[in-house]
Amino acid sequence: MHLTQSLLLALPALAAAQNQKPLAEQASDWFAHLKNYVSNSVPTAASAAAAAAKDPVGASAASIAAKTVTPLTMANYEAFLTPDPNSLQSPQEYMIFVSGGNKTCGGHCTHLEKVWNETASFLAADPTAPNLGYINCDTQGVLCATWMAKPPTIWHIQRPVSKEDQSTPASTIFINYPNITTTTVGDVVSLHSGKKYETGILYEGYFHPLDGPLAQMGVNKIIGYIIFGFGLVPSWAFMVIISFVSRTIISRRNGPNPNVAAQTQQERERAGRGNAPMGGAPPANE
Repeated sequence: MHLTQSLLLALPALAAAQNQKPLAEQASDWFAHLKNYVSNSVPTAASAAAAAAKDPVGASAASIAAKTVTPLTMANYEAFLTPDPNSLQSPQEYMIFVSGGNKTCGGHCTHLEKVWNETASFLAADPTAPNLGYINCDTQGVLCATWMAKPPTIWHIQRPVSKEDQSTPASTIFINYPNITTTTVGDVVSLHSGKKYETGILYEGYFHPLDGPLAQMGVNKIIGYIIFGFGLVPSWAFMVIISFVSRTIISRRNGPNPNVAAQTQQERERAGRGNAPMGGAPPANE
């Protein structure tokens, strides 16, 4: 279709020069236009094929990652993080990349997104690789609020397999903060293979998303929805509410104005004296 359009565009110029050049020269010019178009079009397709041949991992990393990485939501994260009771491996490992777009990551997760996809394609052939998950805080804001997760971070989770005859040990979570510009595939792979995830921050406390007191009571999700809801309120609305509440508290703490109270008492006394007879004693009580 592009070739036909180019030929149609070239015809007016050839027709204008028809009265100035012999027929042989006109045919030669026409073939020259055709040759230039073909020579300019073919290398474009060839260069695209050559680029894909030079970087096959980069070209297919996103599609492979989509098959090996589970996108986590509020509906499926508990099932994803439930260890297989029939597995002989305990604890079972999970590696989750917490990312986001312009809304929650400010556009700083682009490099790590590419590295994560390449890492997932690399670990797809490793039978000892952890289960891979992905959270996008732009679309899963409630889940990120429930976990108190911020992008970009890589979470390494170990969950022991539950046994019927004994209590299940607590899960461990290490949070790693990769460099947004210099992190490589080898750095992410070493979190698993070299156990470098232990250099991260150990997640403990009430907000532990799996074994924390709030999670065991089932209120961490409620808190997550509340925090997410507060995040939707514009900042100016908070300023108005805080200003109104602070003024109300200050006015109640200070109490009524003493000058106003004294003036009111004086007015009452004057009104009472006005009811007494002029120049005489007040009437006696009968």
